[in-house]
Amino acid sequence: MPSNTIQTTKTGKSQSKKSYLSDKEVSQLLEVAKSTRYGTRDQALILLTFRHGLRASEAVAMQWDQVDLKASRLHVTRLKGSDDSVHVLEADEVRLLTQLKKLQKDNAFVFVSERGTPMTADNFLKLAKRLGKEAGFSFNVHPHMLRHGAGFQLVNAGASTRQIQAFLGHKNLKHTELYTKLNAEVFKGFGRKIGGKL
Repeated sequence: MPSNTIQTTKTGKSQSKKSYLSDKEVSQLLEVAKSTRYGTRDQALILLTFRHGLRASEAVAMQWDQVDLKASRLHVTRLKGSDDSVHVLEADEVRLLTQLKKLQKDNAFVFVSERGTPMTADNFLKLAKRLGKEAGFSFNVHPHMLRHGAGFQLVNAGASTRQIQAFLGHKNLKHTELYTKLNAEVFKGFGRKIGGKL
């Protein structure tokens, strides 16, 4: 899995900038989140954002009526004109969300602040940065790295571009193809197939 993407600066020079988190790095974040003041909430926020390729704004806007704990289903409401979908919740996600719901007083939103108000995308950004530092990462963590991480994980798992497009809610297939283009593993063995032995 590629660790970086190349971006161009205003001066025209290229620089390497990490654009996603690997499965291992997400696990490190989850371990750190476990010991925070709001460990259950923070773990659930990180895990669901990664597992379901959520944008920060989609994660913090999530409401309990989107979550069906009995059927293990999550109704994903996409923003930015993307397509909504229904995802399966894994057993560890159901456990976390069940614990979180018990901790909360009646609140329509899944992820709330200590004041009981919905978390904001900025709250999430600050949390992700703090967890990244506590995990000892040498780079700044931002929530969108979790969404990109989901895309790369799915490519590595052999999911088709169309499947990933539907899962992430992309309207334009070009946005999905980014994960294939930047993942060298997809092209593994192509050299042998093309031929040209020395």
